[in-house]
Amino acid sequence: MRKFFLLFTLITTCLLGNAHAQRFNSPDQLNKLRPLQDSLIRLGSQMVNNPGDPERKNANYTFIRTLVRALQVPNSYAFNFDSLKMISILRAPDNKFRIFSWFVMNEDGSYRFYGALQVNTGGKLQLHPLEDYSHLLKNPEDSVTDNHKWYGAEYYKIIQVNAVTPYYVLLGWKGNTIKSTKKVIEVISFKNGKPAFGLPVFAGNKKTRNRVIFEYSRQASMLLRHVPEQHLIVFDHLAPPDDKFKTQQDTYGPDLTYDGYKLQNGKWTYVDNLDMRNIPSPVDVDIADPKKQAIRDRNSVPLRKN
Repeated sequence: MRKFFLLFTLITTCLLGNAHAQRFNSPDQLNKLRPLQDSLIRLGSQMVNNPGDPERKNANYTFIRTLVRALQVPNSYAFNFDSLKMISILRAPDNKFRIFSWFVMNEDGSYRFYGALQVNTGGKLQLHPLEDYSHLLKNPEDSVTDNHKWYGAEYYKIIQVNAVTPYYVLLGWKGNTIKSTKKVIEVISFKNGKPAFGLPVFAGNKKTRNRVIFEYSRQASMLLRHVPEQHLIVFDHLAPPDDKFKTQQDTYGPDLTYDGYKLQNGKWTYVDNLDMRNIPSPVDVDIADPKKQAIRDRNSVPLRKN
């Protein structure tokens, strides 16, 4: 899989020097992007739905190359890729960048995540490939990494924080194994124009974290969402079904209580036992039900031949 990203990085490096600015009002640009989007839709369907493991990975390999070609089109940042439903595409609230993220499921039911961050430069294409380094990060909640050591996830929400040093919070789904699912509260900031992931802004609950990771049974559904009216990220409190399973996070599930992180002075302070009667229900659901996602994932695991 690493060769895919070596290629992705090589192509991106070439694009940084060759792409140049144009206004996005040319029919030629649309004529280039629309068929590329059609190709991405076809390839995306293959990498999600094909029952064969090699076929999914080959489709993903071609998907990456095709996406880079599409983003090479001058002023591609203005093209929304609205029809590309099988991956997540989020724009920052201040429109300074957008982030593409998606996953490919492995034959054993685990996942590999992929992504790219495109900066809105108004000029030359600035694209940072995101390379999933999850399996090699020993202490991910304590780590600050770059885009080459990304703690992969598929993101569904982005929150802008106007602190002394501005940053963005990402909420993401991270399928893990055949037994457990993960979700993550990630942070992205920029230093000298380059993205950094992780920042020590989550205080309390025994320690300060650079990112927050939840793991729970793949058969469970976990709430993790932003409540902008209260500057709050709220989530289910996870617990094992019995104390004897304390060390087995793949047995954890919601215990019908809720905790959260409250934004105060540019940092997020842990609060427990939230009264959900005071939390407004979202008008729009910003993530598909993870339990339905898990069922869909399990159903798509290829059957092993005896």
